[in-house]
Amino acid sequence: MNTDSTWSHLLRTGTFVGLLLGLFTILGSFLLEGGTLEALFAVAPITIVIGGTIAAGIIGSSLDRIALIPRLIAIAMLPTKYNTHALINQIVNFSVLARRDGIIAIEKHLTRVEHPFMRKMFQVAIDGADPETLRNVAETELDFVGERHNTNIQMFVKLGGYSPTMGIIGTVMGLIMVLGSAGDDPGTLIRHIASAFIATMWGILMANIVWLPIGDKLQSLHDEEYRLMRIIIEGVMGVQMGETPSVIRARLAGALPGDEQDAILKAPLPRSFAVAREN
Repeated sequence: MNTDSTWSHLLRTGTFVGLLLGLFTILGSFLLEGGTLEALFAVAPITIVIGGTIAAGIIGSSLDRIALIPRLIAIAMLPTKYNTHALINQIVNFSVLARRDGIIAIEKHLTRVEHPFMRKMFQVAIDGADPETLRNVAETELDFVGERHNTNIQMFVKLGGYSPTMGIIGTVMGLIMVLGSAGDDPGTLIRHIASAFIATMWGILMANIVWLPIGDKLQSLHDEEYRLMRIIIEGVMGVQMGETPSVIRARLAGALPGDEQDAILKAPLPRSFAVAREN
């Protein structure tokens, strides 16, 4: 993926835009109210909040799980997108081929199937699995995918819970130092008090701009992937059982909103096989 397409993808997904907008709004408002960059980006409060949150996450899960954070954030920023319409059309095309030449004829075209789950399900069907076995294989994978995704999502939810608490700890530590300096110049004490509360701000900011929103985005991506996998399961099983292309298309279109269903159902059915790639 080149640089231009990467930036275009970032803007379309909205996660990166939302993150920048949130940081610009909150931190920009702080600066507009007379705050300074030096106070805002004080090293000690940020270290306490981010370092403490990550440490709590390691204690609550594992080092290997926390090491996945950069990758999961990248997935939230640049998720893999599949064209659902093209995927349905591809399944319908496979149904045309299967009814004409048998399901084994699909095998030589599997390398052109971009969705890995769809490729796997067709391979299982081609290998001779009966419909019950095929559904069991598919449901098992759905369960494992759900468990894996839920574990990652809950990790971000927990980090979002730890972060504000770490901010409070940083503020308490700062106030202790302020009280220890009682009797010094009042202006200096006021600045120390303000700096102490920077930790609370960073704790709340990281929770509500980074950890919890990323968890929500991963949940949204999981829901989209789950829906797509259900479409694939129904489509592959329809092809396996020899259903007509029109019936398969009508069933799969039912997973889409009404206006999108019309776009698929009004298109002419293929009279011959043609692999439709997902764009």
